[in-house]
Amino acid sequence: MRAMVLDGPGQPLRPADRPQPEAGAGQVLIRVLACGVCRTDLHVADGELPQARYPIVPGHEIVGRVEALGGGVSDLAVGTRIGVPWLGWTCGHCHYCLSGMENLCDTAHFTGCDIDGGYAEYVVADRRYCFHLPEKYGDAEAAPLLCAGLIGHRAHRMAGDGKALGLYGFGAAAHIIAQVARHQGKRVHAFTRPGDTMAQEFALKLGAVWAGGSDEAPPEELDSAILFAPVGALVPTGLKAVRKGGIVVAAGIHMSDIPSFPYDILWGERVVRSVANLTRADGEEFMEIAAAAPIEMSVTRFALEDANEALAALRQGRLVGAAVLVP
Repeated sequence: MRAMVLDGPGQPLRPADRPQPEAGAGQVLIRVLACGVCRTDLHVADGELPQARYPIVPGHEIVGRVEALGGGVSDLAVGTRIGVPWLGWTCGHCHYCLSGMENLCDTAHFTGCDIDGGYAEYVVADRRYCFHLPEKYGDAEAAPLLCAGLIGHRAHRMAGDGKALGLYGFGAAAHIIAQVARHQGKRVHAFTRPGDTMAQEFALKLGAVWAGGSDEAPPEELDSAILFAPVGALVPTGLKAVRKGGIVVAAGIHMSDIPSFPYDILWGERVVRSVANLTRADGEEFMEIAAAAPIEMSVTRFALEDANEALAALRQGRLVGAAVLVP
């Protein structure tokens, strides 16, 4: 099979011919139809995640069809379309796994990070961590649901029920969650890189009530803010923007250092919290939401061999919505 392989941090992906993998016990073999390109892939490429192993095939927003079933898998049929997310395996018996917090399992493995992912024609995945996908989305359109959507959903849920929501960084995740929040009657305020009028116009088109640079103040106090941009300086910015009792959610797996800030912008029972990975319950819940909500998915397709170009476009902020590799 064809695959794009990352040999180590700071290196470009290289095309490779690899043996097609085989499904082991509890696994499924999947023919990849589409794989989203996520900012976390940049963190893997830059060596910013200590759990990453190299060489690795990145990619954790995988849409594909079941080609073969491993031993013990009997609840899927060959040909079924499924999705594979970031969280690829957990132990199932630690404190976190047994208490509904499998996203925090100390021995978890992650797709495209320490398990070969979807920048390839075939991939194997743990059956436990495969999701059925809403039929209304095409293959490329469904791919961003598997991380941008799922992590965005968990962050959105952690942000509470307030009606005034700020989204810092208007990329793949924000463009999905903005539409979900609008569908739920919330007022979305979009913060982009200063001067990025293209992203601001895109946010307004998707229903944001206001869009501006991350260096600007919103027109009203926010109930909560979600930081999708991995910029630590946005934590105090978000705290200044939310009301007393407001919540600031850091949604990324990696973030630059948070600068010191005066206590008075935290005072008033404001909350700062992070979101780590996802649970299967998150996935099942979000796929139901995605099936019901009128989400317009904006994707730019790239050939598998153009994965380096897709990553560069993401890094440089040249994308509107999400990039997706189509083998």
